Amino acid sequence: MPEGHSVHRLARQFDDVFGGQVLAISSPQGRFSDAAKLIDGQKLLSSHAHGKQLFLGFENDLILRIHLGLYGAWSFGGDEHFSGASSIGAPRRVGEVEQGPDADQGSYDGPPEPVGQVRARLVSAHGWADLRGPSACEVITEEQALIARAKLGPDPLVGAAGEFNLAKGRGTAEDVAADALGAKKEFIARLAKKKTPIGTALMDQSLLAGVGNIYRAETLFRCQIDPFMPCNELSKPRAAALWDDIVSIMNDGVRDGKIITTRIEDRNAAGPLWPENAYYTYQRQHQQCRICDSGIALMEVAARKLYWCPGCQPKARKRATR
Repeated sequence: MPEGHSVHRLARQFDDVFGGQVLAISSPQGRFSDAAKLIDGQKLLSSHAHGKQLFLGFENDLILRIHLGLYGAWSFGGDEHFSGASSIGAPRRVGEVEQGPDADQGSYDGPPEPVGQVRARLVSAHGWADLRGPSACEVITEEQALIARAKLGPDPLVGAAGEFNLAKGRGTAEDVAADALGAKKEFIARLAKKKTPIGTALMDQSLLAGVGNIYRAETLFRCQIDPFMPCNELSKPRAAALWDDIVSIMNDGVRDGKIITTRIEDRNAAGPLWPENAYYTYQRQHQQCRICDSGIALMEVAARKLYWCPGCQPKARKRATR
């Protein structure tokens, strides 16, 4: 499943290449046809992400809400005025499948014939976007969008990236800083109330929006936190450090278009950065830890694969700073 940084990249791409433009919206597959008519011919005014959900706001006050789920993906194209990634989302065997537009686009006569099950197609004067395989694709009101977002926990990227806020619009730098600090405090407070193992809790989108299996494993390793430690046994300073690390590596993901969590000093100089040197624990089961002599462990927890290092992430509850 694409993690939160990919959805924020989507929001930025829609804002950059479709923002302020009137869009023709259809459903080649047919499953979205009735809803598409509600926003067809409307101007796109806003594009923002919250966790793994994308919200596109139109001039008639309706919102297109998208959740890519396990299999959803957007593909893009256009003329020489169109720039951005050609694909964002799943499937992704090695990071995100992204690349810039071809240098020589040739003549542009509009979007190509739909390929596969295209749930929704958005077309502007200079480009197009096709959506396939989402778990959610619906047109809702602003009030319904706010209700949907209220069910989600704080997003590490919303305040840090200054994303569009439905209630406030685009804020000042001071507003963004206040939102980021508020999100951090909310995360710490929510952790303190839960007895769930933190390795399980970080996957709960109502606790923290946008973190998936890769970020979960990698940030717990980087912060040397036992994934089986109950949330309420993590001290406030360590919870704050965990939040800061998540913000840092997710912002790196937005910038780079892929998840790379290793620090320079911990990489194998003989190997390429991506993908061999990208992770500390994720999909490195039974390989030697980059820091200690332990082998990376793997266990299925709550129907998801959990990766960790028993040497660097010991059961350190009694030693945790309180």
